Amino acid sequence: MSAPVKDTVSFDDFDKLDIRCGRITHLEVVPKSKKLVAFTISFGDFERTIVSAMQEDRDDWAELTGRQCLCLVNLAPRKMAGIASQGMILEVGYDDGVHPLPLVVPEWEVPDGARLS
Repeated sequence: MSAPVKDTVSFDDFDKLDIRCGRITHLEVVPKSKKLVAFTISFGDFERTIVSAMQEDRDDWAELTGRQCLCLVNLAPRKMAGIASQGMILEVGYDDGVHPLPLVVPEWEVPDGARLS
């Protein structure tokens, strides 16, 4: 069963979101946290640290290094376990209890920093 559809937003609201393709260059499990992972993501000419509560979703973190994913880069920074998270990694909110939550990724390799249009 799918999740209910959220309230309608205007195109102007959607257009404010800056969603870009980035490359995971480094990640580490946040010490003393059961949920948080800190990612360093390159967007070509800039980098962001993004903290995500996905530690319990995966066992083999090394497989994500070097992969591309879509991220919201103009989300207001938020401190998580003392680390400023500068965006949000987009995941598909589907949990089958077997696989980790899938990252939203481009169909093929694109330049780091490419913006969702």
